[in-house]
Amino acid sequence: MARIQGIVLDENAKPVEYVNVKTATTATVTDKNGYYILSIPADTEVTIEFSHTTLRKAVVKVQLKANESFEFNPELKAHEEQLATVVISTKTQARLEGIVSIDPKTIRLNPSANGGVESILKSFGGVSGSDELSTSYSARGGNYDENLVYVNEIEVYRPFLVRSGQQEGLSFTNTDLVSNVDFSAGGFQAKYGDKLSSVLDITYRIPSKFGASLDASLLGGAASVDLVSKDRKWTAVTGFRFRDNSLFVNSKETETNYRPSFVDVQTYVTFTPSIKWQWSFLGNISQNKYDYTPLTRQTNFGTIDDPIALQIFYEGQEKDRYETVFGAFKSEFHATDRFTLKFIGSAYHTVEQEYFDILAQYRLGEVDSNIGSEDFGDVKFTEGIGSQFNHARNDLDALIVNAEIKGIHDISSKMKEEREKNLIEWGIKYTKEDIRDRVVEWEVIDSAGFSINPPRVDLPNNQQPYIPYTGPLVPYQNVRATNYVTIDRLSGYAQWNRKTEIGNSDFAFTAGVRMHQWQVSGDGIDSKSQSVISPRVQFAVKPNRDKDMVFRLSGGLYHQPPFYRELRDADGVVNPNVKAQQAVHIVAGHEYSFTMWNKPFKLVSEAYYKSLTDVNPFTLENVRIRYAANNDAKAFAQGFDMRLNGEFVKGTESWLSFGYLKTEENINDRGYIARPTDQRLKFGILFQDYMEKLPNMKLYLNLVYNTGLPGGSPAYADPYVYQNRLRDYRRADVGFSYVLTENNDKRAEGHWLKRFKDMSIGFEIFNLFDNQNAITNTWVRDVYTKAQYAVPNYLTSRVFNVKFSARL
Repeated sequence: MARIQGIVLDENAKPVEYVNVKTATTATVTDKNGYYILSIPADTEVTIEFSHTTLRKAVVKVQLKANESFEFNPELKAHEEQLATVVISTKTQARLEGIVSIDPKTIRLNPSANGGVESILKSFGGVSGSDELSTSYSARGGNYDENLVYVNEIEVYRPFLVRSGQQEGLSFTNTDLVSNVDFSAGGFQAKYGDKLSSVLDITYRIPSKFGASLDASLLGGAASVDLVSKDRKWTAVTGFRFRDNSLFVNSKETETNYRPSFVDVQTYVTFTPSIKWQWSFLGNISQNKYDYTPLTRQTNFGTIDDPIALQIFYEGQEKDRYETVFGAFKSEFHATDRFTLKFIGSAYHTVEQEYFDILAQYRLGEVDSNIGSEDFGDVKFTEGIGSQFNHARNDLDALIVNAEIKGIHDISSKMKEEREKNLIEWGIKYTKEDIRDRVVEWEVIDSAGFSINPPRVDLPNNQQPYIPYTGPLVPYQNVRATNYVTIDRLSGYAQWNRKTEIGNSDFAFTAGVRMHQWQVSGDGIDSKSQSVISPRVQFAVKPNRDKDMVFRLSGGLYHQPPFYRELRDADGVVNPNVKAQQAVHIVAGHEYSFTMWNKPFKLVSEAYYKSLTDVNPFTLENVRIRYAANNDAKAFAQGFDMRLNGEFVKGTESWLSFGYLKTEENINDRGYIARPTDQRLKFGILFQDYMEKLPNMKLYLNLVYNTGLPGGSPAYADPYVYQNRLRDYRRADVGFSYVLTENNDKRAEGHWLKRFKDMSIGFEIFNLFDNQNAITNTWVRDVYTKAQYAVPNYLTSRVFNVKFSARL
């Protein structure tokens, strides 16, 4: 026997579901990703037919050797008289699972400061992110640690010590290697892991022939190569990336000497020795260096009538290192046509350091507000009011090892398999986490020559400088801890998927349950073992096949067993008794595909409610999360998301999104207040266009508006006292691209551009309207008036970039 496999695409390079793939003796149907696999006789010429209800069929003849595996990716085109119908059915296919699929090409073309998959997610109504240099995102009121990310079914992790977006560098996902991206913001199936908010499921591609790509810009570069062996048993995709955020940091109000270096190499290798086995390896090595020497800063704030300027003069520097190595082996064994086993083993190792000694001497000044003055806007008088010294020697070494086995059983009746599909899925996973962490971090604040006492210490005198202070001198903040922690986890799931037809309606039902048991131990830690069980269910109905409309209802019990960072409190102490946070999800959704202006569109709406108990309260400063390491709160999140996407311009996909969110928490029964992620309103637009008279010129526009987050208060502040909000986040990024290969189909065969799939030259403007967005505040005090000022820490200003892209 031999095997043929691949992905069926339409003429827009979109995967096509429900394509019948058959020979004279065997048959199969493509899945939601357009993927098929079919066993055929060896050493015999076999005719394979690909047919779809609305697309023109394709036929291929192959003759394969014994145990040979051949990849064939056909492109099904529409009949001329049915072109509009085909576009609607393939581009607006209702998703019974409630998962959003994102075209990898859209991700690569999207203009954003950080690029990657995460920048696309932030344009969705239920996803928020208020730092353009960060890959972190919040889904429906959750924090950055509540999102699952998988690459080829393998869970990936973020660095531990990163505290600001400009330190992050590169996302794990290399978009040049991606073939499919799925995202769910809640109510997801039991086969996904134990997190409270969302799932990002990414699949890297298996190449069918040699290919290469190159991208270069003022922000760095990337290159990738696709390799396939002569017998097609071996394939490999490898990507290299380099990133330099100096362009953005140098546009900010702080003058610095900034030397970043963000580099990574990824590879995905597959080996298919027979029709029953496939082996693969996913590897990643990354090194992020962040060297930062601030020099001076001036921030104007206050009101028009009373403008104030903060001037800061710095000494010292910051040196951060984040080095990670990740490797994963995966094997798929197709025991029969109806039974598949998957074996997955992975290891993640990160070594991180965060070293800084920075002295900031700050002055408050008066700004010349006389419009007719030659010095309008300049500082005309300042007074020194204090200084602040920050010191850190933080080191972390973490090793995470996973071993997992999964099974998929097709229990559909052969008599009814065209009308009914029944799948049983299960999995068992063991994880061992070994964390070595040292925290040495303190801050001293001096105001007009007097050391400021910490706000949470009961000291004998608070009338300085008028009454001499005789108490001990202590740092304003002081954290010192060394932790050696081991966490052993055993988790598993089982779920039943059923699709059937009743009359003129399609029904889909999924029911599953997860189990998670973990044990925390370590030096000086009393070992603690806990376990949770999480049942989940999904139901979807498509009531009328003549209309592409789907109704969905999903929910269940979701747990998030604590990761190391959730076990460590603000003083660096590990609490092994922290429980798993628990949430009850209820999600109701509606999806409607329709034609407007003779173009295909889809409207997706979802309403949701989450009731959370055993909540571990946290504070959010930029992208740094600090937990209370207890479970003394309860919370809720409720909201509504809506997204309209389609061909506003023929041949391109764009969307408009809206989100409403309210999330509050009650800590120690003190009453409900806004959570740090309570971002009430969200608007997003991703728009693609081209010039009618110059179709080679493409336009890509990314607009985001978020209402302000609660925050900006000092880290030590009682959240029940400080409930102010940061300013609204407004950002517009635009990109122009001139595609040199647009008319390749009309060029002569010998033309040098014919060898390229794509080649373009682009120009980007980030933060088009130069909005001043703030992520945190710097708090300074005037010793004479005893007033404290919240000075905004602004994000990036307007930045220009040029880029070049080529693909073979």
